[in-house]
Amino acid sequence: MVRKKKNKSSLAAAAGEAEKKESGIKILGGGCAKCNALEAATVDALRELGMDTTIDHVRDFEKIAAYGVMTTPALVVDGQVVSYGKVLKKDEVIVILKKVRA
Repeated sequence: MVRKKKNKSSLAAAAGEAEKKESGIKILGGGCAKCNALEAATVDALRELGMDTTIDHVRDFEKIAAYGVMTTPALVVDGQVVSYGKVLKKDEVIVILKKVRA
């Protein structure tokens, strides 16, 4: 009987796949000023739309990489990466949220 060993990256990918299926809003980033600015704009957009403003800020780079994101900050809505590599303004987040959650 031959057993295949799972390497670390496949385990991380499997964990990332499970996490992506969750609903909710996530900000992916190490906690820099740009990541915090995206989080603030997202909270403002959610508040304006009357949605739950609970946001998970993912700072673990292994988990961020599991989403396929190599440039932060990134915005994840209901498991779908909708933006990465730029700080969105509140109005841009509103447009994305309306589109994804329509």
